[in-house]
Amino acid sequence: MNKPLPHQDPVFAISAFKDNYIWAIETGPGKVAVVDPGDAAPVLSALAERQLTLSAILITHHHNDHTGGIRALVEKFAVPVFGPANKAIDGISHPVSEGDQVQLQRLSPLQVISVPGHTLDHIAYHGQGMLFCGDTLFSAGCGRLFEGDAPTMYHSLAKLAALKDETRVYCAHEYTQANLRFAWKIEPANQALKTYMEDVAERRQHNLPTLPSTIAKEKAINPFLRAQEIAVKDAAEAYAKAPCPTAVDVFAALRRFKDES
Repeated sequence: MNKPLPHQDPVFAISAFKDNYIWAIETGPGKVAVVDPGDAAPVLSALAERQLTLSAILITHHHNDHTGGIRALVEKFAVPVFGPANKAIDGISHPVSEGDQVQLQRLSPLQVISVPGHTLDHIAYHGQGMLFCGDTLFSAGCGRLFEGDAPTMYHSLAKLAALKDETRVYCAHEYTQANLRFAWKIEPANQALKTYMEDVAERRQHNLPTLPSTIAKEKAINPFLRAQEIAVKDAAEAYAKAPCPTAVDVFAALRRFKDES
């Protein structure tokens, strides 16, 4: 599946493990940076196949399926490794946090956004109309709360939802179809959701990535960004068997519902 995506973005997907995407960003002639290389082997294969050189590594959080390839890649390519200021991540040479910028050669700087929730160290990278959000935001879903709580994750997602509608969303996993099945339970009357489900089904039949998404699309179909919608609130309260007076309460109920689905 290591083929350019069908648009003009300087990005292509490298498949890893069962459903991970390692995003490769063209940073100059013959050079790419990669985001969350959990496995070095598919990255090295893609670089060799395309006659590319690695220029940088960007990490969003400490889980091994996002960091496991750092050492082998750095041994072959002496490149900077940007990521959270978390000593548990072996190989970070340039720790970054909220408000910092990452300069990738010819590209405009990428802004670092702190988005804790899935993990407490989670960050995202945003710039040039692109968002690399790791496991915080998925198409039609969001990451599990392994370390953060519902208010923390809700705030992180709100920061991402506030980005420009046309921002392209590069998530780290191909979870879209499973997420859409849950979203359909929540909003079966959502026509935008129905249309997107059909488009995603066709893409997966041809073994194509469903990503990138966009912020506009996610605001239209992702229940975790739609906690203030009446239909979403009703579904959350039906699951919780209790009132959900705030958007955070709705989000928390939805996350529990998804975890148990």
